Amino acid sequence: MSRIGVAVSAILVAGIGVVALDAAPARSTAPAATAEPAALTTGPVHLVTAPKNNAARYFVREQLASINFPSDAVGVTDSVTGSLALDDKGQVVSADSKFVVDLRGLKSDRSMRDGFIQRRTLETDKYPTVTLVPKSLQGLPSPLPDSGRVSFTLLGDLTVRGVTKPTSWMVEAFMRHGEVRGTASTGFTFDDFQIEKPKVGSVLSVADSIHLVYDFDLVPASGS
Repeated sequence: MSRIGVAVSAILVAGIGVVALDAAPARSTAPAATAEPAALTTGPVHLVTAPKNNAARYFVREQLASINFPSDAVGVTDSVTGSLALDDKGQVVSADSKFVVDLRGLKSDRSMRDGFIQRRTLETDKYPTVTLVPKSLQGLPSPLPDSGRVSFTLLGDLTVRGVTKPTSWMVEAFMRHGEVRGTASTGFTFDDFQIEKPKVGSVLSVADSIHLVYDFDLVPASGS
């Protein structure tokens, strides 16, 4: 429905028609057709996470002892729920807007890394979730188009391990008849949320920054 970091998605629709004619067509006196304007969504909007296609990812650059070049540690979970509510002026209704990520399902390509992050870095027994409360959307057209691509910035309060900070997210989305799909991304440092960097023998170094990406699929709430 932050100072965190995100990768974006783009949708391209193109159509090409070629018609060969043996003779020039007769000149028409009919008025040229005009394109229909895009439909607009007016009034309050209440979106919730769809049952599928919602996933949160982290990216952290690390240098492993077993390889000679740095790589990204990537963890993902599809345990994301939440909602985004806008009033009839396109302003966020924060009381009805919140996204929750359950960190206990976070997985990467290394089970040893996952266990360390769960127990030590994120302490998921004590802090099982990360929450984002949207506060405002900058650059979002109002009223909203019924379909098409939109880009905007989401400002919201992110809570990690009990620490809450304002964050800014870059959002790329595609709207179609009430459904909104896309990607939101942000970045921050370990220190921003008082997170201790992982320190294990198999990892020579870990970058200071963390990049977060949320791939979302939002649909109208029941009754909206």
